[in-house]
Amino acid sequence: MISFSVLAFVFGLVFLSELPDKTALASLVLGVRYRASYVFAGVAAAFAVHVALAVAAGSVLTLLPERIVSAVTGVLFLGGAAVLLWKKDAEGDDEKVREPENQSFWKVSGAGFMLILVAEFGDLTQIMTANLAARYDDPLSVGLGAVLALWAVGGLGILGGHALMKRVPFRLVSRVAALVMVGLGAWSLYEALTG
Repeated sequence: MISFSVLAFVFGLVFLSELPDKTALASLVLGVRYRASYVFAGVAAAFAVHVALAVAAGSVLTLLPERIVSAVTGVLFLGGAAVLLWKKDAEGDDEKVREPENQSFWKVSGAGFMLILVAEFGDLTQIMTANLAARYDDPLSVGLGAVLALWAVGGLGILGGHALMKRVPFRLVSRVAALVMVGLGAWSLYEALTG
């Protein structure tokens, strides 16, 4: 059964964390050059693969003692907050996008899939999704919340990224997501210490 509170929380946290990331910029670049539906198909498939891997990793963590999981989760959340606070503001400026030779569905969606698959492997939101899957022991709700958030960011990047980048202060979004992660990290460490 899906927990809508877990789904909504995961959606919000992953959305805020991914919005200022290189994925939004890569989706924007691909969406400007190619048919949006083709790009989204590739991007969405890559995100689904990433979330499935993250949820599987997080589910394995639930087999460990609860105090150890809380301690590891807390440290990883704090590390993720540090990454959000100190990463480059203009991340993705040096991303090289190989332009497909034509506008066929398979070439364009394949380019989007490969770009996101490579760029996001081991990314902060993938690690965060694994942590959330371990913390809540609800892989379906966490996975659905994460994939919907990633799809929303990809869609925004493809369809309206340029206007969004001019209006939303990404530094503020990053800091809000980092603050939430610090809170989660502190809470997890507190649970680990108090048992």
